[in-house]
This record gives sequence, C-alpha cells and structure tokens, in this order.
Amino acid sequence: MLSEIRGATEECGVFGIWGVEDTAAQLTFFGLHSLQHRGEHGAGIVTKNGNELIRQRGMGLVSDVFTKEHLDNLRGSAAIGHVRNIIEGRNRATDTQPFLFQFENLSSAPNRKFEYSSMSLCHNGNIVNYHSLRRELEQQGSIFHSNSDSEVLAHLIKCQHNDTFVENVKAALCQIKGAFAYLILTPTELIAALDPCGLRPLCIGRLGKAFVVASETCALDTVGASFYQDVKPGELVIISDAGMTVESYTDQTTHALCSMEFMYFARPDSDIYGVNVHTARKNMGKVLATEAPVEADVVTAAPDSGVSAAIGYAEAMGIPYELGLIKNRYVSRTFIQPSQELRELGVKMKLSAVRGVVNNKRVVVVDDSIVRGTTTKHVVQLVRDAGATEVHVRIPAPIFKYPGYYGVDPSALDELIGHNRTVEEICEMIGADSLGFLSIDGLVDSINLPFTDKYKGLCVAYFNGDYPTELGDYAL
Repeated sequence: MLSEIRGATEECGVFGIWGVEDTAAQLTFFGLHSLQHRGEHGAGIVTKNGNELIRQRGMGLVSDVFTKEHLDNLRGSAAIGHVRNIIEGRNRATDTQPFLFQFENLSSAPNRKFEYSSMSLCHNGNIVNYHSLRRELEQQGSIFHSNSDSEVLAHLIKCQHNDTFVENVKAALCQIKGAFAYLILTPTELIAALDPCGLRPLCIGRLGKAFVVASETCALDTVGASFYQDVKPGELVIISDAGMTVESYTDQTTHALCSMEFMYFARPDSDIYGVNVHTARKNMGKVLATEAPVEADVVTAAPDSGVSAAIGYAEAMGIPYELGLIKNRYVSRTFIQPSQELRELGVKMKLSAVRGVVNNKRVVVVDDSIVRGTTTKHVVQLVRDAGATEVHVRIPAPIFKYPGYYGVDPSALDELIGHNRTVEEICEMIGADSLGFLSIDGLVDSINLPFTDKYKGLCVAYFNGDYPTELGDYAL
C-alpha cells in the first residue's frame, strides 16, 4: 500500500492561468482544490497585477490557507499555484510554494520595461542533483531561503548571461537532472517546463482566450477549461499576451512517465496523454485476474486508489464486487504523515471492515501496492477480525524492489518488503492466504500509453531498477 511511503518529497500539484479579468486567484483556488489529493500540507498562489507579483501561502489545505479576503487581495490577470506534501523534518512554512524572487537585472533583454524584475516559480517532482547544485551555487554566493529543491532553478537562472530571460531559463533547465514540471511567472509571461523524460504530467487547457496549465486534466475540468494539449518532455511553453509558443530546451528526450501517476497519485477522472486513469486501473485489475486468479466469494478494495482495479478484477473473475472496507473521509492519506507514529495512528483511524459483507466469506482484497507491508498486514487482520474465512490479497502493480527518486521518498532498500523477498515470504509477512502481483508487462499493457519508447513510455524503475535518468546525488 503506497500509504506506507514515508512521505513524498515533491509529489505535488501545480496550476497556472494567464489572460483572465482579475479572477486569476479565484480560478487558481478552484484548480488547486481539485489537485488537493497531490498535496495536503501547504498551498500558495502568486498573482500578476500589472508589473507586480503578489503572494499568499500557508500551511494546510487549500480551503484553510485562503479566505475570501485573501483571494480578493490577490487581484490579477494571471497566477500560478501549488499544493505540496511534506516529509519528516521538512515542514517549514518557508518551503511552501510558489516562491517569489526579486532580482535586479534578471535579464538583459532590451524590451524589459521594469528595472527591478520579479519572478515566481513552483515545481512538481524531485531534482536528483539538487544537493550538488546547491553546494556549487552557495560557493558562488547564492543564498537559499528554503529547503526545497524547487528553489535551485531560480538561482541557476540568475547565474545565466544570455540575451533573454527565456534563454536563461533554457540554460538553467539543462543543468537540472531528475523529474520536474515547473511553472514560472513573471510580469510578462507564464512559462511551463517539463523534464526531458516527462516523468511528471503537465497539460494545457483553454478557457475562452485564456490559457490554463495544470498537473492533471481534472483541474481543467473544475475551472471549465477545455483540454488543449499535453506538455511534452523537454518542452518549454511560453504564454503571454501575444499568445502561446512552444520551444524545446533539449533534444535529448524520451517518454518515461512515472507509473505511480496511474497507480496512485492521479485522480481517476484525469486523463494523461489521452489515457483515462480509472480505465487504466480497471484494466490493471482485469489483467491481474488472468495472471493471479483465485476462488473467492467477494472482491473488495482498499480505498481509494484500489477501487478501480478491484472493479476490473471482479468483473474479469465473475465475482461480486462489494464495499468491504470503509475509509474515514476525515483522516488524511497516511503516506504524507510526517512521522511514523502519526502514520501508524492514521492507519488505525482511516479504515474499517464491513462485517455484513465479509463475514463467512472468502475475500479478495485489492490494494494499489505493497511497499513496507505494515499497512497491508493491518488490512488483512481487519478483514479477518470481521469474520472472513479466507483473505487473498491482489496487487495491480509489480513488486516494489527499488527506491524511488523522482518525487516519492527514496526509502532505503531494507525498508522495501519486496526487496530480496519472494512472493511467498511477503504473503506470510502480511498474514494473507494468498498473494498475487501484476507483472511489469501487464502493467505496461494495461495502461497502454500511445508511445513506442521503452515500456511504452512508462517509468517502471521502482520494480526493475531501470532508471531513465542519471541518479545524481543518489548515485554517490
């Protein structure tokens, strides 16, 4: 269960809009609210009002951070916003994005009509060479104001000496390794950039004459925008009053979207590269039924990210799908709890079994994954305590064997239950009667991205160690 992950370093959500009449903050608020599943510990908005950039940010949910008064004060025709998660020991308010910078002579471009330039940025992903870059920049005199790897791009931009701001951004992006979807706001443009592997999703929509950029299409739907196009790996999208242009900052690109987006992070109603998340998860369940069938009376899911796959598994097996586990909606996702003690308490509070569904039944429990195994073991025991005669666990994902470096906390190998353990050993550890995982080929075929790249454009490094980028500081 991905809820066991210690925390997401920068598995967050970004939203941007350009070209509306003073309602950019309000629309960004609604966009961020629809991306709340990507980050529950902090939120922020920066708006553009003329040549001035104005910021409001804080800790907590979007609805807690922004009041009507805050949004009224954030008047402007453009904005960027961010929701974030925190990990243990990294919960300072100063790490909450978007970041806002004032740089003198930020660009030498002659068409700059303001002497003191402002820039704001936010980011989803994880920079794997962040620590090396930060040390180098600090030795050159840069002063960092946060612990977030997102900030490094601003300092890299400042160090460039090209003729235009856009060229400085391109040069800076070429020095960054890892997963990133950046939004940059200045008084004259909104820039979106995606890493060369496209590890994070990023899409563009149209709202009348305005442009919208978001981590997921569900945010476009929320604000009434129509989908326009996906941002491709290595692209730089520049939006201004003159319209939108798309450029590349590198030609060394490939499609390697993090498979975790389809397994867990994205909302079921989002589409990524034209593939609906719910449909992909349901397909995972169907393929899992062919790879790991079992005789049972009822199929249930560990809510919420296991539901779609459970429906697919039940449908393919011809077994009824029932609501056998209930989630307490007032307990946040345990994977983003900042300490182990809170995570364990959250697991006990968040789920309960429905005795009337599972009592005297052979039950299949479908969960999104198993990382450490502690949460899955608790779920199995819940179902047994509610009267199930057998509990069979089915996972619509391959076995987690390798650390994640692209936005999910890079847990030590000895914390991953699937590292150097057989399926039988894992089954015994979680206390199930049987256990089955989806194969890597089954995962790739279930999602079926429209690409011819390796693994059909997916990153499956968590399962086989085949990382699509350099590992930077993590390789040291």
